[in-house]
Amino acid sequence: TNVSHDIKTPLTSIVNYVELIRQLSPTDETLCTYIDVLDRQSTRLKKLIDDLLEASKASSGVLNVIPAPCEVGVLLEQVQGEYAERLHAHDLNLIVQTPDKTLTVLADGRHLGRIFDNLMNNIIKYAQPGTRVYLDARAGLDPAAPGGSRPVAVITFRNVSAEPLNIPAEELLERFVRGDASRHTEGSGLGLAIVQSLTELQGGSLQLAIDGDL
Repeated sequence: TNVSHDIKTPLTSIVNYVELIRQLSPTDETLCTYIDVLDRQSTRLKKLIDDLLEASKASSGVLNVIPAPCEVGVLLEQVQGEYAERLHAHDLNLIVQTPDKTLTVLADGRHLGRIFDNLMNNIIKYAQPGTRVYLDARAGLDPAAPGGSRPVAVITFRNVSAEPLNIPAEELLERFVRGDASRHTEGSGLGLAIVQSLTELQGGSLQLAIDGDL
């Protein structure tokens, strides 16, 4: 966390000076290309540092958790609305299935929102274009609880991978591991690790399953 803070200070200067150069409206085509690269890569670096900080805080349990009743169906419908445009741009068809009865969980809405965001961003980044994406929620029982009688909400995100998944599911949950071995997509490999930490921080559990390319 301390190192990340020390990196952010000079990075903020770089971002600000790139913006100042852009405001001068340079006309040299090569210079404009360089500015675009600086802008894109500094934004990417800022995202990586933010992910590192969040992963650090989530795994160490120092994040505040303020649990409150959250309606799962409403949250999934919000996800559907927020990501409709990006899903369409990547030729992905989202199908959301929610239970007939209201399904309420005790969770921190901010952290739950971040979990859904990370999962959806992963899907958009790695899903095979022209396929369906399924989000569904149902009431269930926690088999790990004494007597297996603790009521839980089971929320499932499913997509078809564009790349062959020749990696164990548990390895994908480790930090800095990504499903595309060639690393040709942008990403830190922290998304699922953050999801797991935030889920466990709220008393939940994350399970990742691979069945072929699903």
